[in-house]
Amino acid sequence: MTGSQDQILEVRRPRPDVAVLALDRPDVLNALSFELVDRLHDALDELHTDNTCRVVVLTGAGRAFCAGLDLADTGRPSTAHGTSGPRAGMLSQERIAELPIKLRKLQQPVIAAVNGPAYGGGFALAMACDLRVASTSAVFCSQFIKVGLGGCDIGISYTLPRAIGSTRAFELILTARRVEAEEAERIGIVSEVVDDPVARALELADTLCGHSPFGVVMTKEVMWSNLDAASLEQAIHLENRTQILASTGGEVTEAAVAFLEKRQPDWSNVKPSGIWA
Repeated sequence: MTGSQDQILEVRRPRPDVAVLALDRPDVLNALSFELVDRLHDALDELHTDNTCRVVVLTGAGRAFCAGLDLADTGRPSTAHGTSGPRAGMLSQERIAELPIKLRKLQQPVIAAVNGPAYGGGFALAMACDLRVASTSAVFCSQFIKVGLGGCDIGISYTLPRAIGSTRAFELILTARRVEAEEAERIGIVSEVVDDPVARALELADTLCGHSPFGVVMTKEVMWSNLDAASLEQAIHLENRTQILASTGGEVTEAAVAFLEKRQPDWSNVKPSGIWA
């Protein structure tokens, strides 16, 4: 995927192995129209099969990250064309709700650079990312219950309790109160608050790109899988298998040689063995 920009989603590659996706509807605080939802799906689908891309950054244009679903949008997602009534509603709901699943399944770690308000669906998208950094102007709010809906939507009832614990998650989802950046960092919604979250996200991306490609992919996979592990023993079994698998690909050897030679590893220099060599 090369850098591109359409009217509602900007995709750029500041370096060949990092992609930045910027929701680009700043006049409505990057609210999610169904056209934007479709564009985001398409971009994530393309990135998932792009093995040159190792990290994805998700952010918003202008002064907001994402204000949630655009309630003024009268369109429908591509999956709901030709339908009406409850069927159209369910297909539309499923289309937007599939975005957190797609972010989770993406082979690349996704860093949310929360540059301003993240409300409703915007909050949910940020929580579905693997890492989150925020600007001092970031504000988080699960506002679904304020518009007559249930408070749980777009995966927030799954991701938020796992990040901050069920007690705080219940309170934030039921009351829909605003959480300023400082509190968000303190309770674990984000890992840090900075002046320029995109710049910080790119620094983190640079760090991740310095690690072994297979190791980064499998770390994301194992972390998400073990959040649902039934026991410590089950989690360790998955870790053990992953470590043995990682040790067969040549990246461990390259890391050891690079350490001895006092240089950074060259992952393009890896020489795997076996049938996939």
